[in-house]
Amino acid sequence: MATKGDPGINLLDVETQHCPYDAYKILRNEAPVYKQPGTDIYVITRYEDVRRILLDPDTFSSSPKKFAAFGKTGSAERQQAVRQRFEQKGWVPEPTLGSRDDPNHKQMRAMFNEAFKPSKIKMMDSLVETLSYELIDGFLEDGQCNWVSQFAVPLPLYIIGEQMGAPREDMWKIKRWTDAFFHRISMMLDEETELEMVDREIEGQQYFHPIFERLRENPDDSLLSELVNRVIEEWGRPLNDNELHAEMMADTFVGGSETTSNALAGGIRLLIENKDIWQQLKGDPDRYMKTFVEEVVRLESPVQSLMRFAGEDVEMHGVTIPRGSLINIRFAAANRDERIFACPDKIDLERKRAGAHMGFGSGVHHCLGAPLARRELIWGFTAVIDRFEDMWFIEGKNDFAIHPHFLLRSLKELHIGFTPKAG
Repeated sequence: MATKGDPGINLLDVETQHCPYDAYKILRNEAPVYKQPGTDIYVITRYEDVRRILLDPDTFSSSPKKFAAFGKTGSAERQQAVRQRFEQKGWVPEPTLGSRDDPNHKQMRAMFNEAFKPSKIKMMDSLVETLSYELIDGFLEDGQCNWVSQFAVPLPLYIIGEQMGAPREDMWKIKRWTDAFFHRISMMLDEETELEMVDREIEGQQYFHPIFERLRENPDDSLLSELVNRVIEEWGRPLNDNELHAEMMADTFVGGSETTSNALAGGIRLLIENKDIWQQLKGDPDRYMKTFVEEVVRLESPVQSLMRFAGEDVEMHGVTIPRGSLINIRFAAANRDERIFACPDKIDLERKRAGAHMGFGSGVHHCLGAPLARRELIWGFTAVIDRFEDMWFIEGKNDFAIHPHFLLRSLKELHIGFTPKAG
């Protein structure tokens, strides 16, 4: 029960996660620094505060290894059980790129910068375009589809698989393993289920490990070969096995596909719910497509939030956040902050500075894959405009349920009908 001065918001509640935007508005206005009940997590919801944290990595660390508070995302006993399971059957994942501070982070990121530089993204553009049309043409005659499983998931999944040199016939098997990681970091599982997810991740580790060994012996031109073999100059070595296994789950397959899938799904839902926007976008896609993509990322915020750690005692809005505390920066709340965005809950294809949202983060940890994600979204929605005359939700088949998750937002299914364009 909420008390006076306490809005009583529980972001770990499944119903709240289903549509959290009213809760975010309450927090922005009444408790912009909010301690999530039952935890030691401080939730930050205003745009300028989120931006301040992202642009000050010295005060707000990304590295859990520095702070005892890391155990406060769950019991120490459970974390030890997870670690032991990885030790016994696989490899304990080391901190990912997103969980490191400079200079360590900068040194590691340089390797990814090479892999995701603009010239390489441009080279992939034709592949993204071709695949977008191939996927839609595969179900176009049916007049209906599950947009999530038949388009939103496979488009970025196959693209990152191409980058990683993974056979397309193995991609759905890999998806099952990366889904396990997705659910394990949700903060929504009981211990037994979390350990089941660990076992599934270890299956993925066992699949990839011989590939690491082969690429060490016989490098190729894939991104994975680059990750396996490139020596990080300041470290005097390439990534070790534990680091590679962490990157495979977090920064490549999940970071490189899951979040884009969620934006592709959310964007189609928005177009069906806002027929005026659908008509406006169809009428002049060259003018409006880039802004539409930015508005989808802003409104949907596939990454709803991430964690930081207070490197010192910090006071914000009269609340003292003790050193070592977990800070949950809510990109999704910042992206609808009425102090920054006019009519923040609506799509505006004429919005100025549409890319000012926090959907890809900001600062030193700004999303590496943002240029590729934007290309996938542009071509995905362009293919829809080119192939569909109209589209709608299939009656009785959609509950618009999302996967329970404290950090990410992912639509389970989206069943749509459509009229193919003539000719």
